[in-house]
Amino acid sequence: MTEAILTIKHWGNNLGVRLPQAVAREAQLHADQQVRMVVEAGRVIIEPLPVADMSLQERLERFDPARHGAEAMAVVPLGAERW
Repeated sequence: MTEAILTIKHWGNNLGVRLPQAVAREAQLHADQQVRMVVEAGRVIIEPLPVADMSLQERLERFDPARHGAEAMAVVPLGAERW
C-alpha cells in the first residue's frame, strides 16, 4: 500500500491536492482521466470511470470541424506527396 501525507491548497474557488506519482501509478490513474468522487462516512473515495470503446460512428459524431480545422483529412499536399 502506498501512502502520502498531502496538504490541501486553494485552486481558484476550489480546493485541491496533487497526487504523487507513486500513488497515481498504484491506483492506475493518469492525467485527463475521468473519475468519480464520493464521500462515504467522512472518507473521500476517488475511483476511475470505465473507458467506453467508441464506435467509428460515435467518433464521427463527436468530430467538431471548428476545432479540428474543418476537415477530417487535409486534401492539400503538405509535403512531397503526389496526388
